[in-house]
Amino acid sequence: MTAVLPDLSPDLDAARQCLAQVFGFSGFRGVQDQVVGRVLGGHSTLAVMPTGAGKSLTYQLPAVMLPGTCVVVSPLIALMHDQLRSATANGIRAAALTSVDTDREWTIERFRNGELDLLYVAPERASQPHFRELLGKAPLALFAIDEAHCVSEWGHDFRPDYRLLRPLMDAFPQVPRLALTATADRHTRADILEQLGIPHDGLIVAGFDRPNIQYRIVPRDNPLRQLTRLLADNPGPGVVYAPTRAQVEKLAEQLGDTGRRVLPYHAGLPAETRAANQEAFVTSEDMVIVATVAFGMGIDKPDVRFVAHAGLPKSIEGYYQETGRAGRDGDPSVALLLWGADDFARARQRLSEVDQSRQQGERTRLDALAGLVETAGCRRAVLLRHFGEDPPPTCGNCDNCLEPPGLTDATELARKLLSAVYRTGQSYGLGHLEKVLTGVADERVTARGHDQLSVFGIVPADQAPLLKTLARALQARGSLVPTEHGGLALGGDARDILKGLAQVEVVLPPAKERGGRHKGKAGSGAALNPVGDPLFDALRALRREIAQEANVPPYVVFHDAVLREMAASRPTTLADLAAISGVGTRKRDAYGDRFLAVIRSHAG
Repeated sequence: MTAVLPDLSPDLDAARQCLAQVFGFSGFRGVQDQVVGRVLGGHSTLAVMPTGAGKSLTYQLPAVMLPGTCVVVSPLIALMHDQLRSATANGIRAAALTSVDTDREWTIERFRNGELDLLYVAPERASQPHFRELLGKAPLALFAIDEAHCVSEWGHDFRPDYRLLRPLMDAFPQVPRLALTATADRHTRADILEQLGIPHDGLIVAGFDRPNIQYRIVPRDNPLRQLTRLLADNPGPGVVYAPTRAQVEKLAEQLGDTGRRVLPYHAGLPAETRAANQEAFVTSEDMVIVATVAFGMGIDKPDVRFVAHAGLPKSIEGYYQETGRAGRDGDPSVALLLWGADDFARARQRLSEVDQSRQQGERTRLDALAGLVETAGCRRAVLLRHFGEDPPPTCGNCDNCLEPPGLTDATELARKLLSAVYRTGQSYGLGHLEKVLTGVADERVTARGHDQLSVFGIVPADQAPLLKTLARALQARGSLVPTEHGGLALGGDARDILKGLAQVEVVLPPAKERGGRHKGKAGSGAALNPVGDPLFDALRALRREIAQEANVPPYVVFHDAVLREMAASRPTTLADLAAISGVGTRKRDAYGDRFLAVIRSHAG
């Protein structure tokens, strides 16, 4: 089987011309030009680029320029179809071979005839012998492996079928490989290179920072009130992640009472209901979906204005990926995480169910997550350091940078609390321990003789309010662990704390308004949109009309940023319109006159 690559790849000047003509962009962003340059030169590459940095363009542009078809391996059907819509809207010849596509024979015929720029396929199909035979019957330009972290057991989202992709690609040794991911630490990156047969000098890391996302992490006290406030502050589309199906259903119903359209999504719903709810969200400009973490990986919706976690994510990698579904269009967005000590208690209990060989890695991930939620410093700095970067100490766009919290040395109070846990037999909950420590001799305390212990009444009244915060912090770091019957026991470094060998600092309890409204640069999902501007509103109305006619989401027609620039610059000719970033030749020809007519109607 022979691969087909041109002897002389087009240079980046030609790529920039194609970028402007097909996608309507005047230049590359970030490391896109480096990645595209390597692909056009026939070099295999692993590109680690943050969500929203334009990963799909790094294979779609070469697919248009190079002879042959780019085979894209993608893990979810919904993600393939989302990208198909966007590619087709830009005039790119694209198709997918999935279990739900009914035009299989036509797609195969187009592929064999060299009439496809892009062919999307799932890893399960790509690893089959019959698919390899099919690839041998047509010229190939590139293998693009999306969500490439799925190939690594070090990754947070391991998919065994990804391990079968290298033998397929090895059968076409002259075809370059492009692996793409937004979430891969050093271990995972090295494993991806090895598993996909990409040379180590083919690694391009763009950085992980998403400066348009405002990170907020606060204790969960009244999640419905906290989430209702978030919805009120952010009128655009949003995702709320809940840990269980029951919580998804309950939150969706409760948040629906706010007047916003809110729908649930989880694996327990009928397939047709899930599909309908997902489609409603993708095409909406203001809907909220409450979901388990199964939702989102297959959604390429750029205008999500907020992502909220009503419970603890599984890891920093998972948190980064899930929050990264906000603000892919580059506009201001919010990521809110509500957490409680019970989240860490359950997570540490689940560690015992993990295969022995993976336990230490999972424990390390949980400890890293505890460090993120308990830090008094910059959230973004903690995130970026986790992925091996050296960020500045503050970002100015997370809750701790916008409203710096107080930090106190609670080592002595921690020793008192841990002593009480030990002396009462490591079987009582925090409520009972608080009574013992503050000297409340109620019937239960006296019946067990706990009023006679040396720890009875040793916490003065001014320190008592800090006990709940301290207990939550100790559970997050594993110094306190839950017992089978809801009590607390010593764990982790508890004995080192008791011996004075470890220090405990805690963030002081936040004011009630903290975690609600922030005035930072991403404080409102609608901050940049001139809502109430008659021209902008009219352009949005036309976009909705065109989207309904074409049966695509509004963002496939144009992003909000494109409409903002139209409203600001008020182009009068098709040439003026084409100069706006995001207006390619295909869209200019298809919609340009209609948008110009709306602009003219608002002249003066």
